[in-house]
Amino acid sequence: MLRFRPTLQRVATALRTTTRLQSSLTDASLIPATFTIRDGPVFKGRSFGADKNISGEAVFTTSLVGYPESMTDPSYRGQILVFTQPLLGNYGVPSSSALDKFGLLKYMESPHVQPVGIVVADAALQYSHWTAVESLGQWCKREGVAAITGVDTRSIVTYLREQGSSLGRISIGENYDADEDEAFIDPGQINLVQKVSTKAPFHISAGADATSHVAVIDCGIKENILRCLVSRGASVTVFPYDYPIHKVAHHFDGVFISNGPGDPTHCQATIYSLNKLMYDSEFANAQLPIFGICLGHQLLALAAGGKTIKLKYGNRAHNIPALDLTTGSCHITSQNHGYAVDMSTVDETQFIPYFVNLNDQSNEGMTHTSKPIFSTQFHPEAKGGPEDTTFLFDRFISDIANYKKSIVSGNNQFAKESSKLLMDVLPKKRIGVEVNSA
Repeated sequence: MLRFRPTLQRVATALRTTTRLQSSLTDASLIPATFTIRDGPVFKGRSFGADKNISGEAVFTTSLVGYPESMTDPSYRGQILVFTQPLLGNYGVPSSSALDKFGLLKYMESPHVQPVGIVVADAALQYSHWTAVESLGQWCKREGVAAITGVDTRSIVTYLREQGSSLGRISIGENYDADEDEAFIDPGQINLVQKVSTKAPFHISAGADATSHVAVIDCGIKENILRCLVSRGASVTVFPYDYPIHKVAHHFDGVFISNGPGDPTHCQATIYSLNKLMYDSEFANAQLPIFGICLGHQLLALAAGGKTIKLKYGNRAHNIPALDLTTGSCHITSQNHGYAVDMSTVDETQFIPYFVNLNDQSNEGMTHTSKPIFSTQFHPEAKGGPEDTTFLFDRFISDIANYKKSIVSGNNQFAKESSKLLMDVLPKKRIGVEVNSA
């Protein structure tokens, strides 16, 4: 019997830890809070975040892990994020300033929390993880993000699935004011990309192993997208979303359009530049590689004359199956979007579908019929989520290599060398990005 004592001791320790976590959920120090869905139900709970009332679009994610990455994803800007995972915060929050060898954020996808509020069934106020430096609640308070726990997230998600993404509000305090909750902010009416995009160009070097230079249109780019590019030898210069990229594209080996929040039709300047880049006579035979992800996919479609539609409740998860129509392979993907491309409105002589969502049959990507231009609705860079489709970055780098060969052979007179001085003097991180506020 003695030989089982270490195992019993570990079980006893685990039980004590679980008891501490569970007891924290009913901490009497947490003040009352209310989550209200406009024209819908009201949920009573407790606040464990910032002491402020907020409103935004209520959406849900079914991802089981990766809340630090999800909460710093700029695509969630202006939203109230409901987590279906019952317990959140048990592994705390890592450093929001630690950098990797490229000078990119090591654990976060942007410098700040992006949703205006979060909704959690059970929030662990104590945490345990070797990378953690603070609790989920401490992080929310420091970032000014409202957070409510002790509510039935199953009921909330059921409502959102049946009624669609809805405007919601988190109110802090004992006295719930129904009149105040009549005022709901609709982030869909705001150009959210303008708030999350860099205000001036910056440069990330791939170092001594650099083999190419990519222009990135920042609509709210995630750090791991930049990492996926520079780790493959592509130095990047990142431009504001409304920068006239068609005027400088000839200095680069490829153009990348990032993810981002909100309605893609707000980004008219970006759509105009992409249209020029694809269809102006100056670029007709350039064969410049272009790759778009998420919002970038939608903007390419709009630039090609297509239309986008708003989904009923969107796709936000780490386990969504997408079928590659060129190979017949199914990939499990990470997704975060409320809009989708209507491929029936895109000229099929220019673009054909690349991927399709096997859950709701919505479009998940497209590829040009004759040029090295392609895009995906899902996130091949993950963070969080599966890395099944990181090969798409390899495809982009391969397109760039072929493009550069055409220049060396003299078959391409379009490209011009980038200014090395410019790259040296540019900042190395995002400039002037607005801190989230309700």
